[in-house]
This record gives sequence, C-alpha cells and structure tokens, in this order.
Amino acid sequence: MKEYVKGANPYMPLWEHVPDGEPRVFEHNGEKRVYVYGSHDIEITQYCGRNYVVWSAPVKDLTDWTYHGVAYETHYDSVLYAPDVVKKGDTYYIYAAERKGELIVVASSKTPWGPFENPVETKLGFDPGVLVDDDGRVYAYWGGCASSCYIAELEEDMATIKEGTLVSDPLGHSTCPWNPVNDGHISLIDGFFEASSPRRVMGKYVYIYSKRYEKPVPEYGVYTANNGFLSYRFSDSPFGPFHDGGDISFNGGEILKCADGCGVMTYQWGNNHGSIMEVNGKWYVFYHRQTGVNEFSRQAMLEPIDVAMGKDGMLYIGKVRYLNGEPVDSKPVEMTSQGPHINGLDAYKWISAGYACHIYGSTTKAYIRPEYERREDISTPVVNISSGTTVGFRYLQFGNNTPRQVSVVLGIHKNLVVNVRIDSYRGWIAASIEFGENEMEKTAELTAGIIGKHAVYFEFLSEESEAISEFDRFSFD
Repeated sequence: MKEYVKGANPYMPLWEHVPDGEPRVFEHNGEKRVYVYGSHDIEITQYCGRNYVVWSAPVKDLTDWTYHGVAYETHYDSVLYAPDVVKKGDTYYIYAAERKGELIVVASSKTPWGPFENPVETKLGFDPGVLVDDDGRVYAYWGGCASSCYIAELEEDMATIKEGTLVSDPLGHSTCPWNPVNDGHISLIDGFFEASSPRRVMGKYVYIYSKRYEKPVPEYGVYTANNGFLSYRFSDSPFGPFHDGGDISFNGGEILKCADGCGVMTYQWGNNHGSIMEVNGKWYVFYHRQTGVNEFSRQAMLEPIDVAMGKDGMLYIGKVRYLNGEPVDSKPVEMTSQGPHINGLDAYKWISAGYACHIYGSTTKAYIRPEYERREDISTPVVNISSGTTVGFRYLQFGNNTPRQVSVVLGIHKNLVVNVRIDSYRGWIAASIEFGENEMEKTAELTAGIIGKHAVYFEFLSEESEAISEFDRFSFD
C-alpha cells in the first residue's frame, strides 16, 4: 500500500494546529532536539485554546516529529495566547500568556516537554519572548498592537523586572493602525505589530516580530493593512538601538508578477508569528499560515533561510542575494510545500492536497478544510474549488527516472477536467484528466517525461459557475 508523505509543510501532522511556534534547540539526556512551543488552535471559532502542546524532532531530521502531549494547561480558565520557553541551569521555563495575553505567568519544569508547574505572575505583557544571554543574564521582550513594545532585564527568579531596566518602544516604530498618529515613529508603512522573539545571531541581538504594513506594498500584492510578515531588526546591545533589517517570511504564498511590476498573492494571508533557529548548522524560519477557512485554524510551517553578515556589519536574514561573494540584500523566503524536505517531496508517495502552498483563481474562495481527527493517513482536502482554480505544490522530487502516469483523488465534485501543469500555474500540461460526476480516482498517462525537482499545479476546469470540486490527494507512478 502506498505511503503518505509526512513531515512536509505544514511539518506537523495535518490534523494539528499549532501557531505562534517558538523553536528551541535543547539537549536533554544527551540528545539534541528541536522543540516547538505554540498556542493551540482547537477552539475552531477563536484564536488558540486552553493548553500548550509540545512537538520535537531530532536536529538531524526535521521530518520526524514526535508529539509530547500537553505541556501546560490554563490556571485561570482562559484561552492561552503565544508562549515562549527558555532553559537556564537545569530548569526549563515557560512564559504562558493567560487571559488572551493580558496576564503573563512563568512556570517551570525539569524536562523540555513539561508539565510546567507552579506558575508565578509577572509584569510582562502581550506575546512575551525571552533571551538567556551567553553571560546568564535574562531579557524579556513583549508588546502588542494596542501598545508599544518593551524590553527589560529579569531578576534571577525569571519573573521580576530588574529595577531601572524597562525600555519602551526600542524599535521606534510601533504605531498601530487604529491609532495612526505619527508621533515621531519612523514610519506608518512598517509598524511593529506583535510576536516579539529575541535571538542571538552572529554576535548580534536580533528582534524578530510581526510587521504590519499600513501602506501599499505592490511588489508583494499588499494593498491593505497586512501583518503576514515576520521581520527583524538587530543591535549590538540587547536594548538597542536597533538597525533596520528586513522581512524574513511572508505567508501570502507565491507572488505572481503583473506587467506593471505589481504582485498578486496566491494564498490567503493572515497574522504571522514565529522565529528563527540554527539547527545542525543550518538556519530555518518557523512561522504559521492559515488554512483559509478562517483565522483560527493555523498550521506550523518552516523554511530554510540564509543568514549572512556584510563587511559593514549589516545582518541579512531570509533569501540573501550575493554580489561578488558578498551579501547585498535579502527578501522574504517563499512559502513552500516541501518545508524540511529541501530536495522536494517524494512524488511517488500520496501527497495530500493539504500541503498546497498555492490556491489561486477561485471565485468561491477555495480553502484547505481543517481536520482535527488524529490519524496517520489523514489527507486534508482543498474544498470549494471553482472553475479556473489552480492548486499548487512547491516542490516535488521526481528523481532520475521519469514517471509514466499521475493519479488524482477527488472528493465530492461535478463533471470537470483537471490539467496537471509543471513549473508554473500556466506551465506546460503533463496530463489532462476528465472526471465524471461519480469518478473519484483517475489515472492518466503523462505527455512527456519529468525528472528532478519541479513545482506542480492542478488546474480545475468546468462549465459550472459554482463550486465544482474537493481535491483530496495525488501521486505519480
């Protein structure tokens, strides 16, 4: 029986919904693993849930994720927003955002997966991020859309703000859309929004956060206020001053370029939260995306990134461009289906439609239907597909021996044609499959050979003007 691709993007099982992921590499009992702590979108109609869960993977294989269960449950009968976890000495500390981030408590455990117990209330605020520096000093970063961002040093108890260390608005551009008064901040174009996450990178203190663009950014297809970006600033001090960095990732999908140079997003963007982490000598950005049905069923994503330092001390994070061997600029890395499968997903396994990173052209708002049932073979479908919709996957690996055919499995659908396009949503057609109304799985011969790594797009066509299909999975043979 053919296996399903696992550990792709989203890298947790498709039934799991963990946004706001803070990645950490911890060594416990002699084993180094990447641990991801996030909130838990299980309430269906609102952000997050009432517990935090923990997933981990060995540093040598980010496709092999293990579920450790519930690490922390609310002590205040509330929904828990984005957490952070750090280690100091032999103790792990979770900063839990109780009461939707209005109350931050710190709880402790002797293991990275918890349970974290004995919560202590703090004076920290929304979306806390914590940095344990090389000298053992501890700094907290926080802030949210209704206020500024803040930095403070913590006492040895990991909870109390050290007197005289609180700094307000260290980024200098935390103006929010519902309070758009230019009071000396750098710009209303790219204000701090939320999602504080401090890191040490190449000797610099890096402040990672969710940026909110208030003015159009046509090259990204942004024409309204948009906070789908993870961005960064950096400094030689944990308190700043911080220098402008750029955007690391964007969850609006592939950007199609128009003739006038403007862009069009191919995925439904939404709020973003995460951070970066060096894992086994390679840097990654961990972030989240929406399934598209609403804002409350977010999924954990990751992409490899470049990190480089220029001769002038400029730090580049994201997709770095080099000139004569020197880094000169960086842009957001693309959102992909492959995630840690950097050579592409195995085209010869079943690939769920839920790994799509491109859903474009739908007049009926096609989306990935969230599933919460825990099963190994679960395949989350793309639903509400209309004629002209393309569903794309970046990227698949075909190897050196070209496949002969492609199999496509649909759910409920009407009479339609599915074109399998290669490399672009308007690329050459490798197969064309006609589906009758009761035909759920069909196989078609390929028109030409395919080897190596390619993007693959499925184009749905029909004479119907309404929703015509649910796309379940596909595979090549």
